[in-house]
Amino acid sequence: MKLPDKFSAAGNAEIPDKWWLSFGDEKLNFLVEEALQSNLSLRTAWDRLDRAMALARKGRSSLFPGVEGKAGAARRREKTGENPSTYRTEYSLGLSASYEVDLWGRIRSAYDAEKLEARATREDLKAAAITLSAKIAESWFRLIEQKRQLSLLSNQLETNEKYLEIITEKFRQGQVSATEFLQQQQVVEGTKGRRLLVESSIKLLEHQLAVLLGRAPGDLDIEVPSDLPALPPLPESGLPADLIRRRPDVRAAELRVGAAYREVAAARARRFPTLAFSLNAQTTTEKIKDFFDDWMATLMADLLAPLFDAGERRAEIQRARALLSERMHAYGQTVLTALKEVEDALVQESRQAEYVASIKRQLELSSQTTDQMLEKYTKGTVDYALYLTTLLSHQRLQQDYLTARCNLLLYRIHLYRALAGGWRLPRPPDTKASDLGQPVRVKGNGERG
Repeated sequence: MKLPDKFSAAGNAEIPDKWWLSFGDEKLNFLVEEALQSNLSLRTAWDRLDRAMALARKGRSSLFPGVEGKAGAARRREKTGENPSTYRTEYSLGLSASYEVDLWGRIRSAYDAEKLEARATREDLKAAAITLSAKIAESWFRLIEQKRQLSLLSNQLETNEKYLEIITEKFRQGQVSATEFLQQQQVVEGTKGRRLLVESSIKLLEHQLAVLLGRAPGDLDIEVPSDLPALPPLPESGLPADLIRRRPDVRAAELRVGAAYREVAAARARRFPTLAFSLNAQTTTEKIKDFFDDWMATLMADLLAPLFDAGERRAEIQRARALLSERMHAYGQTVLTALKEVEDALVQESRQAEYVASIKRQLELSSQTTDQMLEKYTKGTVDYALYLTTLLSHQRLQQDYLTARCNLLLYRIHLYRALAGGWRLPRPPDTKASDLGQPVRVKGNGERG
């Protein structure tokens, strides 16, 4: 495929490997670092890496001879006719070794495929860490925004209740109609209802953050800032070709293409003869001290060639080639998705920044309009319905402005996530099964490979 020469927009700010540091939020930094150590999904990714590396070491062992030792003892009883029984003890000691000569590179190709799969799994781990850090940041900023919405709704409710008291008194004196009185009651109840929804959203976000941190829902006690942080400068997006070399999911897809290519080579090599050597040495004696006096050793060489397998090997080659084609297409799709995510984030942030500026201007104008309408309503030059419409519009703009600012930060998170290349991950500490309430022990060794 032909890659674009550059992205549609680019800034000048450098992205740190730990991109969330750009927001300058110490509590966010703390949450992400804790999640990287405690999140159970990320620990699962570490386990998958351990398994892949173990399979690679297992494949490597086939390149070397296998040696086995055997020792035994037997007690025998012999009786012939009227003769008394005789007893004899025999001791045996044996050694066997086997080795297959990798004539056609089958063993080496299979081992290389396992190594590349392990490297791809390591890239999967990095991609999982990037995704986790993005989820933490998104949930954190949404929590701040919802807390701010709750404070705003409480202030709006206080204002609306104050107007309700005034209108109630005027209604008792016959200065306003029942319709105006009911409308203001509806406004108060509507504000209370929205506040209940925001309170529910805050709880859900706290539960989500707790689970991302590897804790039980409700086990999150952290003070939330009073306002959202400022948007950092636009980062340098670099070249599309650099992005492909940097993103861990793209690197993982590329490594799996290489692994599939080596599986094809291994499948083709299985059609050819195999040459194996074996060495057996053993001794049997009635006295341990005589072990090394009498030995019998056998050296054998076997040449095994496939003659008829009903198409099994040919089918295996076809399967490996189909897997290679599948992974080539998956790699191409991963590249396209990576480019799309960067472009989407750039467009969304650009338009959202303009939208935030537009809402801010609308809010300033709405504030002036609301003040003037209140003055006219107090003087009786406009009816209550017109003033109420203006007030509700202003309150809605206040809420929309908070949401728009939060979404702007979320789009920046999407951009950081799309451009991120990962960082060196510290191995999570050992975890005992009793900590998880499980009857098995979860091991966590130091990072290997």
